Amino acid sequence: MPGIQTWQSREGRRTPVMTIEEANTEIGATAEKWRKALSRAVEAVVVLQVTATRDFDTETADVCNATGFIVDKKLGIILTNRHVVQSGPVVAEATFLNREEIPVYPLYRDPVHDFGFFRFDPAALKFMKCEEIPLAPEAAAVGLEIRVVGNDSGEKLSILGGTLARLDRKAPHYKEDGYNDFNTFYMQAASGTKGGSSGSPVINCDGEAVGLNAGGYSNSRSSAFFLPLDRVVRALKILQECGGTALYIPRGTLQMTLVHKGFDKARRLGLQGETEELVRQAFPAETGILVIKSVVPGGPADKMHLEAGDVVVSVNGELVTQFLKLETVLDDYVGKTIDLEVERCGDPVKVTLEVQDLHSISPDYFFEVSGGVIHPLSYQQARNFFFNCGLVYVAEPGYMLSRAGVPSHAIIKKLAGKEIKQIEDFISVFCKLARGSRVPLEFVTHEDGHPSTSVLVTVDRHEWYSEPQLYTRGDVSGFWKKRPASSITSLFASLSVFHDEKDATVQAQVSSDTQFVTVEGDSSKVLENIDSTLDNKLMNASVAERIIEPTLVMVEVDIPLICMIDGVHARHFSGTGVVVYHSMTMGLVAVDRYTVPISISDVMLAFAAYPVEIPGEVVFLHPVHNYALVAYDPAALGPQGITAVHAAVLLPEPVLHRGDAVYLVGLSHKRLQATSRKSFVTDTAGVLNIDQFSYPRYRAMNMEVIDLDTDFGSSFSGVLADELGRVQALWGRFSMQWKSNEYKFVKGIPIYAVNEVLQKIINGTEGTPLLINGVKMRMPFVRILEMELCSTSLSKARSFGLSEKWLAELIKKDPVRRQVLQVKRCFAGSRAESMLKHGDMLLAIDEKPITSFRDVEIACQLLDKEGEGEGEGNLRVKIFRQGLELDLVVGTDVRNGFGTTHMVSWCGSLLQEPHSAVRSLGFLPKEGHGVYVAKRMYGSPVHRYGVSARQWIVEVNAKPTPDLETFVNVIKELENGVFVRVKTVQLNGKPSVVTLKQDLHYWPAWELKFDPNTATWSHRTIRGLNHKI
Repeated sequence: MPGIQTWQSREGRRTPVMTIEEANTEIGATAEKWRKALSRAVEAVVVLQVTATRDFDTETADVCNATGFIVDKKLGIILTNRHVVQSGPVVAEATFLNREEIPVYPLYRDPVHDFGFFRFDPAALKFMKCEEIPLAPEAAAVGLEIRVVGNDSGEKLSILGGTLARLDRKAPHYKEDGYNDFNTFYMQAASGTKGGSSGSPVINCDGEAVGLNAGGYSNSRSSAFFLPLDRVVRALKILQECGGTALYIPRGTLQMTLVHKGFDKARRLGLQGETEELVRQAFPAETGILVIKSVVPGGPADKMHLEAGDVVVSVNGELVTQFLKLETVLDDYVGKTIDLEVERCGDPVKVTLEVQDLHSISPDYFFEVSGGVIHPLSYQQARNFFFNCGLVYVAEPGYMLSRAGVPSHAIIKKLAGKEIKQIEDFISVFCKLARGSRVPLEFVTHEDGHPSTSVLVTVDRHEWYSEPQLYTRGDVSGFWKKRPASSITSLFASLSVFHDEKDATVQAQVSSDTQFVTVEGDSSKVLENIDSTLDNKLMNASVAERIIEPTLVMVEVDIPLICMIDGVHARHFSGTGVVVYHSMTMGLVAVDRYTVPISISDVMLAFAAYPVEIPGEVVFLHPVHNYALVAYDPAALGPQGITAVHAAVLLPEPVLHRGDAVYLVGLSHKRLQATSRKSFVTDTAGVLNIDQFSYPRYRAMNMEVIDLDTDFGSSFSGVLADELGRVQALWGRFSMQWKSNEYKFVKGIPIYAVNEVLQKIINGTEGTPLLINGVKMRMPFVRILEMELCSTSLSKARSFGLSEKWLAELIKKDPVRRQVLQVKRCFAGSRAESMLKHGDMLLAIDEKPITSFRDVEIACQLLDKEGEGEGEGNLRVKIFRQGLELDLVVGTDVRNGFGTTHMVSWCGSLLQEPHSAVRSLGFLPKEGHGVYVAKRMYGSPVHRYGVSARQWIVEVNAKPTPDLETFVNVIKELENGVFVRVKTVQLNGKPSVVTLKQDLHYWPAWELKFDPNTATWSHRTIRGLNHKI
């Protein structure tokens, strides 16, 4: 009612809620007053572009826009949210009102509350005089008219109005496994702030900041939540007293979360009537009291047996009902003891606790290994997950851990049989492991009651990543200092797993106290048990299944995130392969390219014939046919395994025909048990018509495939064999895309495609030498016409004007299919590109009619047999084009089976030469081929400045970059922190120019190269902060 004045308590103060008359005169401000206040405020507000370079604690690597405002213009201090400053490594810039952009550096982030500070050099601001906004937490009042000034939804400047509705709102809860503020009240207002407004000042008509915009509930878009500034003022004052340099700001904790509950609810929890009366007398306006919501295990509160539901009465003999008063005591008593009184179920409980340093349980370092980030568990996540602070926490599993199935947010308990209590334990044990060693790891997660999970971790055998680093936060510089982890040199002790020329035996060499997973007991007895089991199992199996099963292999493929080149769409694949060659010195497994899409990967082979799992290496990727060859070291199988494993008998001739009976045999993934069924061939010349993928990658094309009447579904791969177990085809999986969704299907791949390459490897044909198990083998080249062909019916060809003579010739050549091959597109950069056009019909090669993809393949192979493999390699082709028959000389191209063997990482982008799937689009930039952007990493400069994948970089600082070698020579001269002008060309040919700032500290330039003479991938730094090749 008008004339009646009431009170609302806020953090120990009594704040009057004004009457209607007073609100009209005192709170209601004139437009002129607001104009003056806002004109000053906007010159203090900055737009922050923040790049989190690593996953750390509660945050992930990402790029965001936010707002901050200057609170000390002389010292260059900017206030914003803690979730903007973040607790991990960040790179940030501030853009001022006049569009000047200068770097800012993290100065302080509160461990609990959502505020932090950036610092900048005031002298770096050349063209404007900035202002500062004074902080006035005491001015906040219900009914106060406010303005939120900042970068809202990415706008340059946005001013939103509102009215403070509450001062005692609980802190907003953002997510279960991330940062959340607690142990404080928030203010609430009807002001619909949006993304980018985090860190905005909440100002009154006098131009003072009364709150800090933080966030809100996702289901309350019309309401904004503001952090009170009481603790902000304290922190800022300490910083100012020390000249704005980073230093220690005392923060204390008991490791417990409190909530403010009304007296009615507190009574149900055991608050005594006498105590309530005492509190109400001391604080007449108070309506509630603090109650413990949760206690972190192992913390001070937990050690003194405080529990959820305890009602907090007093601290050091003084009644306490507000967060601010209790927090003030804790901050003043860091490292000292306090007396705390609570009531539990109506009984008073008095305890003496030591106040813990809050910064000591907020990690400021991390261990980076194989792309993973590991650090002590923070207080924030310990609250979320109900774990002890300081445990070994996986912020990002990276390649090594994710390959083993360790997820984000996992807590590592054991490694290689050793108990892991802190991060130093993990580093100490890990640094004793050799490359390729496989050791058990035990971890727990916050889900399902903390059950323990054991997995096998494989230390990277290849140099995919740079050596492990220990990062430590430096608040003075604003950067995280990095150095090799202690005792790291022993990590890279040479391990001969696959490439040792002197000793091909696989032996993981680790410290003497490391535990291994081995087959217990005598191996001969194990084999006898296996044989007896197989005898029982195979009683009802077909002859083909019994013969084929010892040749089958389950192939598991893992690809590091930083090696996802050639458009590969996933990081893990598995499928059934078949042993096609097996001797004492070398084994080869054939498997479809859906399972083995690229060569830069880790391959593990599990054999159906013997219980062993060994590494393999991709040695051949067929550029046309959908298969790969994986080599393994037979010595790794052991004496019994070498005997148990067999190579399949391949039957390339006679070829399969429609109606033939075959046996489809493959492995079940979990049990490695053979499964088979008898099927009938329905088509031996099926034509694939797979459209381009959104991200260009290998597509099977220009090959005839086999169809069956029945199979086991699209996930089942294996072989097609006759009744005697002779392999006539691979049963492989193919990939396609439809409306952005991935699909797979299965078809038969005639075994002659595998056998032709296999015989060349065994017989030592001309090719590139490759070291396999210490022996250099020559890997064959494949001669192809680099174009995509499709089949067209002769009836349609007649409509195009094809002569009766050629119709008769083609029908005579193939009376069943009655088709002609037509050019769909030529690969960009191929020798055929200048001669053949879309729509050309291929009639004959070297005067022989052609009607199938196999005819073209045989014609290309004849060039090598006739001794033209090192010559021009031209085919005499007769085509039909727009009513004319033309005789052309078309050049062929020679490709090896290694795939991409060189890649470069620059500013977080993964670069390579345009691979065949990109060139199959039929376009390359006019400015030279350029280097192709295969992928970009989150939190990197290319992510920050908008350089996306699926385009070419053709110039850097106006210098052409037609290939990787030229590109490396250009970027190695660029300095850290400089802006670089980059010209790009998209897949559709559209050029664009962007600028980005090079960051060699967190994103050094490096390259991966494959050397066939040593069969190793080598990781080399091109340009780092203090390194240059």
